[in-house]
Amino acid sequence: MRLAVITKHLEAYAPLNYQEDYDNSGLLTGDMNQEITGALVALDCTEDIVDEAIARNCNLIITHHPIVFKGLKKFTGKNYVERVIVKAIQNNIALYAIHTNLDSVQNGVNGVICKRLGLKQPKILAPKDGILKKLVTFCPTAQVTRLREALFAAGAGNIANYSECSFNAVGVGTFKASAGTQPFVGQQGVQHQEPEVRIETVFLIQDERKVLLALLENHPYEEVAYDIYPLENKLNTVGSGMVGWLEEEMDAADFLRFVKSRMNVSVIRHTKDTGRKIKKVAVCGGSGSFLLGNAIAAGADAFITADFKYHEFFDADGKLIIADIGHFESEQFTSDLLVDILQRKFPELTVRLTEVNTNPIQYFY
Repeated sequence: MRLAVITKHLEAYAPLNYQEDYDNSGLLTGDMNQEITGALVALDCTEDIVDEAIARNCNLIITHHPIVFKGLKKFTGKNYVERVIVKAIQNNIALYAIHTNLDSVQNGVNGVICKRLGLKQPKILAPKDGILKKLVTFCPTAQVTRLREALFAAGAGNIANYSECSFNAVGVGTFKASAGTQPFVGQQGVQHQEPEVRIETVFLIQDERKVLLALLENHPYEEVAYDIYPLENKLNTVGSGMVGWLEEEMDAADFLRFVKSRMNVSVIRHTKDTGRKIKKVAVCGGSGSFLLGNAIAAGADAFITADFKYHEFFDADGKLIIADIGHFESEQFTSDLLVDILQRKFPELTVRLTEVNTNPIQYFY
């Protein structure tokens, strides 16, 4: 199986344009035409992971965290990042990362946490903007149905749980065809008036090429008039963190024991008990302190995440309980998710879950 086939599926599940600006998701090393003999899945890419891939005959490593965040100018093996890249290239192993784009989809990192906690009605905590665009075009009335259907088939017109959404208004278009044209209606050199329908519909920015192709291939006019607008609307199904409801409310101590068990963690750093029952819970895999304000605004009773600094714990201000369960611990089940995504789509592909614990933080009890 070609690498390009695998990456296309992963990027359909978690589009690369959903990643944060600082991130470096996607293919880091490798040839898209490379034949993949096996894929090794892990949270991090370390030298031990590359050695494991070699030993288990895997020439693709898929990790949540990118091994390369910043530009590399030299490959001398002076640090673990350079050593990993050099060893991977020497052994013809492709490296692929699916990081904050997987954080941003509902069935991604945070969706896994919600499932393990049994949260009901989970929703994105901080929806992302800059994901939607609007197409406006004008079509003769007789061809409107065909064009709309083509746009919908290309991915336009989806709003939350609704599909084939559009607005249509009847009007009159005017044009005068110049010499050398082949107008669908009207004559050269004469202004023509044609009853037309103005079609408005939205689409995801990653679908723009497909939507435009559908427009140009199915519109009857030789020259198609259309406008594309970027939208500031937030997309409620894409973004950072999630929030949902426990099946039953709990007091703080029972809740922390529950989290410790469900998330398989040994230590939880947390703020003091607010004195309220825990029912609504916000989550963010990895470093989530930037979402504290969103969790409070959402009315969460607790916020499960990682990497809070000392002074940031004060910002809870008695409004909720911060439960810092550790970075690795909050994302440890992401690897299982990736294995499942690949095996469901490619049952013939050998997909192996790492046997190496890459958590760089150790605890002394």
